[in-house]
Amino acid sequence: MTPDPLTSWHKLDTLASKQRPVLMRDLFAAEPDRFQRFHEREGDLLLDYSKNRVTGETIDLLIELAKEAGLEESRDRMFAGDKINATERRAVLHTALRAAPDQEVMVEGENVIPRIMAVRERMRLFSDCVRSGHWTGATGKPMRDVVNIGIGGSDLGPAMVVEALTPFHHDRLKFHFVSNVDGSAIHETLAGLDPATTLFIVASKTFTTQETIANATTARGWLVEALGAPAVAKHFVALSTNGAKVREFGIDPAHMFEFWDWVGGRFSLWSAIGLSIAVAIGFDRFEQLLAGARRMDEHFRTRSLDRNLPVILALIGIWNANFLGAGAVAILPYDQHLRKLPAYLQQLDMESNGKSVRLDGSATTCATGPVLFGDAGTNGQHAFYQMIHQGTQMIPCDFLLAAQGLGPLDNHHLMLLANALAQPEALMRGKTLDESQAELLADGLSPDEAERLAPHRVFPGNRPTNTLLYKCLDPHTLGMILALYEHKIFVQGLIWGIDSFDQWGVELGKILAKAILPELTAPGPTTDHDGSTNALIAEIKQLRN
Repeated sequence: MTPDPLTSWHKLDTLASKQRPVLMRDLFAAEPDRFQRFHEREGDLLLDYSKNRVTGETIDLLIELAKEAGLEESRDRMFAGDKINATERRAVLHTALRAAPDQEVMVEGENVIPRIMAVRERMRLFSDCVRSGHWTGATGKPMRDVVNIGIGGSDLGPAMVVEALTPFHHDRLKFHFVSNVDGSAIHETLAGLDPATTLFIVASKTFTTQETIANATTARGWLVEALGAPAVAKHFVALSTNGAKVREFGIDPAHMFEFWDWVGGRFSLWSAIGLSIAVAIGFDRFEQLLAGARRMDEHFRTRSLDRNLPVILALIGIWNANFLGAGAVAILPYDQHLRKLPAYLQQLDMESNGKSVRLDGSATTCATGPVLFGDAGTNGQHAFYQMIHQGTQMIPCDFLLAAQGLGPLDNHHLMLLANALAQPEALMRGKTLDESQAELLADGLSPDEAERLAPHRVFPGNRPTNTLLYKCLDPHTLGMILALYEHKIFVQGLIWGIDSFDQWGVELGKILAKAILPELTAPGPTTDHDGSTNALIAEIKQLRN
């Protein structure tokens, strides 16, 4: 499917030409009830999308587009376990990982929920054991540091959630995440740790991922040097499906936690990949995280499209990207603990929808996944917000903010909230030349000086934003937010006609890297690559010698 032939797509294109000149400040002046008309909520999670260049007609046509694209049918197929990952012929069932025990999800004739519950119970027993101090190392001491070794989805998701839920951590345990094969990452992490009280969680489905196994092997050598080879079984656990490789590494297969090929890496934090999360916050709170995601799953599955948070967020994104020309999206959480959320969503979104080939193998004819970036507020205000406010590109923004902070300094949180509310208002309203000049005159500048400076203080405004507001960032709320973005990505990929659940774009570089690695130390010149790469290999060898 591609959106080009859809009647609603062409209607939206026509509507966009009329709405591009419309100013949002004028829409708010004409529609005092605009917030009431353009917001939705699920529990404590509220989405305000009124600060977008949309009208009721825009939303109606976007909903028509979703229906024409077959969203409802495709959504049901995903939840039912159909193989909607077409290029890999796999089901897409991260939603099953947070299912309730009495649910049924069939994959190739098997209800997978009992297997999920079995792994979940093993995660509970293990995390309880580590947190209570009953899991001891080779010297009989309880663990104090937990090092998660993975890459991509085996790192970004757990690392983001563990940091996001810092207020709920066990006070004895500290958590570290190593993903980069750059030796500095593992070396500097290990430098401050005691082998006798360090637990390693190695996350690799095949247990052959080059970067992960390199880091795990270095960690193993560090431990063995201090405590001997038998200590590996007491200090390492594996998140994998390759029992033979796990055993060969020295990890007891009884300490291997399974996950499945119908879970993509970037959607896997809900599985055994989330073991570090369960150890950090306790399994009861890990289940609250799952319950929040499950609540959003049910909302997405059952709520009408016009009141459906993931659908609305996705369609607003389609409108801004495909009809108003936005090529990027900024994710702006006003919470220091969510500072890794933009990086997590980068992978989730850009690896899913950064595609230029449709499901039928033909080239896409419309823009697909936008560039995604961001930072925690208020840090970003002193970095890239300048471009968002006054740059030549329109960059839609998602603001995330909690009404209540979990820290002890409420006056700081009020200041944070004031900034979080001021930025979307400023991006919507802007400041005209006349307003800028009048402001300068009021500050006592001469008319000539005010006229000279005023153009530099003009803000175009009309920059679209969404605001996600919630009571506080607890595990349940975080689960809802993450599932919201997962489903948003699915909706957008469906409308663009691409497979959001494969990631072939990461493969070519990995294949070439394996070929280049031995060439960096082989004698003589390399001639198997292009002239530039051959020359760079030669230069590196010379510099290293």
